[in-house]
Amino acid sequence: MDYHVLLYYCYTPIADPEQFREEHHRLCLRLNLRGRIIVAPEGLNGTVSGTVADCAEYMREVKADPRFAALEFKIEDAPAHTFQKLHVRVKPEIVHVGLPHIKPYERTGIHLSPQEFKALKDQDDVVVLDVRSDYEHELGRFKNAVTLDIENFREFPDKVAELEQYKGKKVLTYCTGGIKCEKASAFLLEQGFEDVYQLHGGIIKYGLEAGGEDFDGKCYVFDGRVAVDVNSVNPTVISQCHHCHTPSDRMVNCANPTCNAHVPLCEACGQQLEGACSVACQEHPAKRPYDGTGTYPKISNHYRPEQGLISYRAPVK
Repeated sequence: MDYHVLLYYCYTPIADPEQFREEHHRLCLRLNLRGRIIVAPEGLNGTVSGTVADCAEYMREVKADPRFAALEFKIEDAPAHTFQKLHVRVKPEIVHVGLPHIKPYERTGIHLSPQEFKALKDQDDVVVLDVRSDYEHELGRFKNAVTLDIENFREFPDKVAELEQYKGKKVLTYCTGGIKCEKASAFLLEQGFEDVYQLHGGIIKYGLEAGGEDFDGKCYVFDGRVAVDVNSVNPTVISQCHHCHTPSDRMVNCANPTCNAHVPLCEACGQQLEGACSVACQEHPAKRPYDGTGTYPKISNHYRPEQGLISYRAPVK
């Protein structure tokens, strides 16, 4: 593989997010990286793709900044860029949940390595909590994990009341790369939970370092791959085709843009419904053409990698 995909985050104070974003955007341009990066007063969060050499230089330069010296990159192989564009944006939080007062670099759940998580997860006094959205955990999750019916992570605080029954147990939280668990576990501590832990590096690191054992299904990722294999020890498929209900872990977005649901859809139903999740969506006048992939990157004829830079000026139309 000639390319790498880097998944990373770091909760650390950034005094001037706008200035940092400008400098970081220029770094990514120089190294020909693509992806999505969020800068906030509370830290940095990103997923980028690039050549092996460019990614290596990016990691070196990021970690040379004392604020990010402890940052850990999850590194996966890819045959090409997994993103079409580069976006570096300033936002109030590096993962939107509506809890800007919580600072994981001051207090959060105890970090568990993949091997430590594996050793603890099946003990009687433990509950394993998936803090991701429903379309993510329906595609893949740890065996016997507690899941929450949420469409977006910002709904997590409203669901904590449902977890009161687990206050006497060790709560092991997990998510894709670890970033959501930082805030979720910190919020649980704030709400009176005492023994709270998190899978350091998330599902991705668990797959890379522990073989993904007992993770059922695939892991949903937020790039062009859509879903990736995690378990090389005892893999299984747990998701079902949204239409015919046969086992399928082929994740798509509904071809009807007014629906755009994230659902598993097998190859046969994908062809039959032309990428739609239902007959009604197939017949919708705005339905997008189906090319067999079920992914629909946004088309932007005027996109330039420099967009967002202070010095950038859009071309005259």
